[in-house]
Amino acid sequence: MGQTSEVANELRVALKDSMIEVKAPRERRIFMRIKKASFQETVKRLINDFGFKHLSTITGVDLGDQIEVIYHFARDGAIELSVGVALPKNMPSIPTVSGLIPAASVYEREVHEFLGVSFEGNPNLSPLVLPEEWPKDVYPLRKERTFEELRQIGTKK
Repeated sequence: MGQTSEVANELRVALKDSMIEVKAPRERRIFMRIKKASFQETVKRLINDFGFKHLSTITGVDLGDQIEVIYHFARDGAIELSVGVALPKNMPSIPTVSGLIPAASVYEREVHEFLGVSFEGNPNLSPLVLPEEWPKDVYPLRKERTFEELRQIGTKK
């Protein structure tokens, strides 16, 4: 796996204090989980020290008692890096990276809207997709709601 495994090993060594795990399952793909406490500093290092300057998107996953927020970075079109941070579901919040990567603001809004993650410091977490009358604190991608419940909420006038 050449370059990919080398980069994964460099990340493992340089970010060992903030990292939970790193895997390079195939060429051009690295998956990393980091601690919430060192999140913003880790992102700065990924940008400045490792050249991961392009944020493709941010996704979120309801894991039951946690929500994992995953930042998908790319470097020179050669390596894709997904960085996951687990957040407690009862208070899912994490600092914004929109000051480091302005485009992150829109992705953060989307994750906020669908999973209820608060991005501390993001000045605009207004809805992007859901209708204006959608109830606050009803997050469609959380597992505690059934599709039928969501459908009924969405069709109320």
